[in-house]
Amino acid sequence: MDPKIDMLTVQRGQHKMHAEMVAGSGVPIVLMHGFPDNTHLYDHLLPHLAGRQPVVRFDFLGWGRSDKPAGYPYTAANQVGDLAAVVDAISEHVDTHQLTLVAHDASGPPAIDWALANPGRVAMLVLLNTYYHWTPSLRRPPAIALYSTPLIRDIARALVRRWPQLDWRLYTWQVGAFIHDAEVRGPLVAQLYEQFIPARPAFWRLNDDLLGTVLTHRRRIPDLRRFTPPVRVIFGVRDRYLNPRVAREFAALFPHSELHLLDDAGHFVQVDRAQQVADLILAE
Repeated sequence: MDPKIDMLTVQRGQHKMHAEMVAGSGVPIVLMHGFPDNTHLYDHLLPHLAGRQPVVRFDFLGWGRSDKPAGYPYTAANQVGDLAAVVDAISEHVDTHQLTLVAHDASGPPAIDWALANPGRVAMLVLLNTYYHWTPSLRRPPAIALYSTPLIRDIARALVRRWPQLDWRLYTWQVGAFIHDAEVRGPLVAQLYEQFIPARPAFWRLNDDLLGTVLTHRRRIPDLRRFTPPVRVIFGVRDRYLNPRVAREFAALFPHSELHLLDDAGHFVQVDRAQQVADLILAE
């Protein structure tokens, strides 16, 4: 049975964000997507979490069903404000001060930044195949490298504007490689791509911001070492980009961390191993 989903009203300045909540008791779990995806990334995980604790998932501004204001500063730093707006909305519905934050891929930087600024509000930080700062083991997927490397990205964007079919093929190849189960891959990639087309401005702006984000966050490594809430690092080992070495580096940085490397799972670990990831999020 599909869980009953209620809409949350989330206002971010003049703009509205799409957010959903599944009722439960205890500490709310907040699920965050990266790029180039949206809340549908958690369609397979949500049923395994529903009915236990409150679960919230949302689209960052520019993505999915959230507003997509033209000329908006779509950066990792600005996404911290998106998350803060969602937290405020949750507080109106759930009588609890703490949250479990679940970050994946590009939501790692805003989630960790918010957690560092609000450690007393973090019951647990869960990191799913994500990143924060530059390390030698970090690798950009080819499509991300194409869209985030200066000069090259301008040519790539011009090409996909002129030939949309090329964009579809590149997206299908890259995002499809993130999903281990072939039966799940086709429908999910098509669903994600449908909402990706209007999200291109946010995608390209975040790619512009990517290299600067990971480089400047290196100066926050001492803050990670002082972060006292529990951190659960859950990575699919088949991810060649946000790979097991990145996971081990995260676990070594945080003083109260657990490391879980899941075999037969790739970049979309919450899709490939939904039940196992849910059990690890919920474990005490």
